[in-house]
Amino acid sequence: MSTDTLQNKAHELIGQLDPDKLAAVVHLLEVMVEDNDEDEVISAEEEAAVARSKEWFQHNEGIPFEQFVADLGFTMDQVRTNTRENPAA
Repeated sequence: MSTDTLQNKAHELIGQLDPDKLAAVVHLLEVMVEDNDEDEVISAEEEAAVARSKEWFQHNEGIPFEQFVADLGFTMDQVRTNTRENPAA
């Protein structure tokens, strides 16, 4: 779709929103427009944690996510469906 078509559709939909939903959409748009993750300052503590992690992986093998899930007593299906009970049971 062209930019003009998308803008027209957005205006049409926004015009149908009640004030609470409109406020939520405005907030979402503000967050999307102001998304400056690249400008985020990384603290010294965060840099140190990343350095420790990199050092650990230089000498240790990671744990596959599937194994981690199994060690906690869950199945991958439970993780995918966000359930605690066995769906097959």
